[in-house]
Amino acid sequence: MPVKNILSVYSGEDARVAGLDHAIRIARHHEGWITGCVIHGHSVLEQRFATLLSEHVLSNLREVDENRISAIKSRFEERTALAGVSAEFIECSSDETLSVAARNFDLIVMGRHHAELDEDHLSAHPEYVAVHSGRPILVVPDGYTADSLADHAVVAWDGKRAAARALGDALPFLADKAKVTVLTIGKSKPDLDDPASPLRLLARHRINAVHHHVQRDGNSIGQTIMTAADDVGAKLIVMGAFEHSRLGQSIVGGATTDVLRNAAVPVFLSH
Repeated sequence: MPVKNILSVYSGEDARVAGLDHAIRIARHHEGWITGCVIHGHSVLEQRFATLLSEHVLSNLREVDENRISAIKSRFEERTALAGVSAEFIECSSDETLSVAARNFDLIVMGRHHAELDEDHLSAHPEYVAVHSGRPILVVPDGYTADSLADHAVVAWDGKRAAARALGDALPFLADKAKVTVLTIGKSKPDLDDPASPLRLLARHRINAVHHHVQRDGNSIGQTIMTAADDVGAKLIVMGAFEHSRLGQSIVGGATTDVLRNAAVPVFLSH
């Protein structure tokens, strides 16, 4: 299935246009459309000190935000027009409203969240959107550049529901890869040659896939995934998001959080 309807979400000035440029590459490849989006909740200063600040100061803070959002929209319109991609722009008031809007798109492309004082309220949280939108998310690292889309993807596979969802959602993106590596991690190498296996699924979609197994060497699962992706030369990581509860992830970390924060290549997530 071609990817026609893409939501490109602003993620902060450190990310600049990395996510947008990658969304443009995807849209051009699939002859699709891009909708740009920025969230604009109240700034941290306004949230914390509204009762202590004069109306004049609050008005100035809001004017600064309005000017920034206008600049974000203008940059989006300029880059999509230059690329010859059909585009439009929307605004959302929170991660919650963004997640609702995102349910009507094939793919959400965004960067990591930036929690700086002047960025937090404008920078969306990919973890929240991945869990609440019901749609696949592609998280692009800050400053990421590429001449083309990845021709080699690694799929992190543990046989659980989230991994299966990610693999299924990623099929339109894996179909044109020169190579897909199905990565398993553990003490013993599982048999993926039977009919009910991800390798068979990929083969029946005419996707060239191989199995790569690694043992944990004391590193976290997330770090092991990233190292394996680098070792095989993959430029895209596909993985299930938050197989365990989000609360548990926030307390003890987890593979999703680790990879989102530290991956050097785009990460495709489904929950």
